[in-house]
Amino acid sequence: MSAIADSTTMLRRNFTHSVRYAAMTLSGLLLPVLMMLMFVYIFGGAIGPAISAGTGGGVSYIDYLTPGILVMAVGAGSASTAVSVAVDMKEGIIARFRTMAISRGSVITGQVVGSTIRTLVSLALVIGVALLVGFRPAAGPVAWLGAIGLLALLILAFTWLAVAFGLVVRSAEGANMASMPMQFLPLVSSAFMAPDLMSSGIGWFAAYQPFTPIIDTLRGLLLGTPIGNSGYLAVGWCLGLTLLGFLWARSAFNRDPRR
Repeated sequence: MSAIADSTTMLRRNFTHSVRYAAMTLSGLLLPVLMMLMFVYIFGGAIGPAISAGTGGGVSYIDYLTPGILVMAVGAGSASTAVSVAVDMKEGIIARFRTMAISRGSVITGQVVGSTIRTLVSLALVIGVALLVGFRPAAGPVAWLGAIGLLALLILAFTWLAVAFGLVVRSAEGANMASMPMQFLPLVSSAFMAPDLMSSGIGWFAAYQPFTPIIDTLRGLLLGTPIGNSGYLAVGWCLGLTLLGFLWARSAFNRDPRR
């Protein structure tokens, strides 16, 4: 029970920091929404007709775009987590926690749970704004549960990786740079345009990188489009990245040379 109480205390500390550094918290919440609005209202007129033609005219651009923005929202949330952990490392707070009579796992558990909750709020905000600008999902209750479950797996994967990044780098800037792939690799995926509409080299990369099956699976669940084997690939990537991030974060926390 002490581990639960200690994790709750660390979670409360995490929320206090979110309020104290409101600018960073708001940027993580609003960046995905701004990206969605930019692509819908600035680039949508050029990209939308190609997407509509490629899907037989049955999918609007906002419908096609929203699953990719949801994945980008998870990436944006992970970046703030990496920075927060790196700041704690630089200021010596985590070193102090190691010497206190508290559960060692509670320190990073509080970060993971806090980041998960913030990211879920960001996803809810993205979906709410998307509905206002025309997003019309065809998902039933079971499909929605599947989409939420996949997003939860992705959040865990990215959050554990972000905690590991924050523990091993030496500055907030370095942590932010380390988390860049999780924020910007979705730009070169099926998030904004189908890979077969891209140039050959970029289209090949977009088709086979990890984010594309995750986005395609979300799109299939929310819009009722075919998923194929993307679902297995998406779950496999999420579980693999979660395991990697967890083991890396635990090792870095227990054996960091700056103790």
